[in-house]
Amino acid sequence: MISLNLSPSLSPGLLHKTRTRQQPTRLSALLVTNPKPFNHRYPLGLSPIPNLQIRDAAAKPLLSLSNPESSSGFSRKPRSIAAVGSSDSNPDEKSDLGEAEKKEKKAKTLQLGIVFGLWYFQNIVFNIFNKKALNVFPYPWLLASFQLFAGSIWMLILWSFKLYPCPKISKPFIIALLGPALFHTIGHISACVSFSKVAVSFTHVIKSAEPVFSVIFSSLLGDSYPLAVWLSILPIVMGCSLAAVTEVSFNLGGLSGAMISNVGFVLRNIYSKRSLQSFKEIDGLNLYGCISILSLLYLFPVAIFVEGSHWVQGYHKAIASVGTPSTFYFWVLLSGVFYHLYNQSSYQALDEISPLTFSVGNTMKRVVVIVSTVLVFRNPVRPLNALGSAIAIFGTFLYSQATAKKKKIEVGGDKKN
Repeated sequence: MISLNLSPSLSPGLLHKTRTRQQPTRLSALLVTNPKPFNHRYPLGLSPIPNLQIRDAAAKPLLSLSNPESSSGFSRKPRSIAAVGSSDSNPDEKSDLGEAEKKEKKAKTLQLGIVFGLWYFQNIVFNIFNKKALNVFPYPWLLASFQLFAGSIWMLILWSFKLYPCPKISKPFIIALLGPALFHTIGHISACVSFSKVAVSFTHVIKSAEPVFSVIFSSLLGDSYPLAVWLSILPIVMGCSLAAVTEVSFNLGGLSGAMISNVGFVLRNIYSKRSLQSFKEIDGLNLYGCISILSLLYLFPVAIFVEGSHWVQGYHKAIASVGTPSTFYFWVLLSGVFYHLYNQSSYQALDEISPLTFSVGNTMKRVVVIVSTVLVFRNPVRPLNALGSAIAIFGTFLYSQATAKKKKIEVGGDKKN
């Protein structure tokens, strides 16, 4: 973007006549003639003269200034005059722009670090207090429903007080969301059932096998994967199998719950891509909020049917076990609030980074959660169990690397076509 400040004796209407009478004027001379202060109304002092062109003696256009509403438009980042090749560029302006870019980059890095830190911290808090509540109140259907309820209330508050823009809800959007919300419900309740029956660390090790289900289901639906992706899922299967065989708290219901959770979340992701392609104006945070509300409507009626008759009796046992009702309420409340908060932070992180970086961050998050819950609950871990867990998590890292390369190849092929 270039500012043209013309001398009063050289108006745009007389530009051509003046050039025929005098020697050809250099562009750099025009740029320094009668400098005017910065115009804040138009970028870099540019006046709204549509399609003004300056030509040299050979009638070759040196510069074209289009109307801001034209198809070409203006760049969002202003360019310095030195970009045109002017010999009068100011090195101080270059250094100032460089410093500004460095500060902006540091600020974004700091912001991303804070989002990642919150994501990890909130996930750890959720897993700890979710397990504490389930240990004294082993009714995962009610607890899972409350977690969705807490997230729904959170989003309704954000929308009602205009703390976050409310999405435009339409009938086609609701219809497209029914499938993903159903699979999200299946994934969430199955994970809660698994948490209630086995150690948190074991559930997370089994849930690291989610890429295996993703590759299998996507292949059945017509997607193709290179050999590197298929090889990357082998250590995941081997590691999960070794961890399951050597798990002290092994329970078939806990293993099945974690497996079904993987299936549910994989199908949610697949159907989200297929049914929500035409609703790109809704960002990830609003999308997750809408899914939480629909999932609550799916889950709570079923929860009443499955275990509703045991809730009152289980509540009294939980209070007697904990000692004070406020402590139990505190655990349940934190499990609900932090369940939504860690999902919200993950969506915010995904908006700022590439899918590969997000996958690596998600893998490391699982490691942090496993280590934290083992330390808090003092679950016994055998050496072979730890080895199997490490192999499975390393396999998820290899999978994220292989799928990222696949996406780069597909993007490159699309550009060539």
